[in-house]
Amino acid sequence: MPRGMGGQSPSNIAHYLKGINFPCNKQDIVDYAEDNNAPDEIVQVIEDLPDQEYSSMADLMQGVGQIE
Repeated sequence: MPRGMGGQSPSNIAHYLKGINFPCNKQDIVDYAEDNNAPDEIVQVIEDLPDQEYSSMADLMQGVGQIE
């Protein structure tokens, strides 16, 4: 299944990151997702994000779009 489909859709990723405080870096996002019991597929997508600081959920979703 290609990324962005099914369990790895941006809305599913956002579900596991609900309430995260921005700005944050990639490792903060990975840790937050793991703390919220995100499935391995979601964590993998986040780990594939560019290593940078994200200022908002929209900024993060733009990063997700770049890796798909």
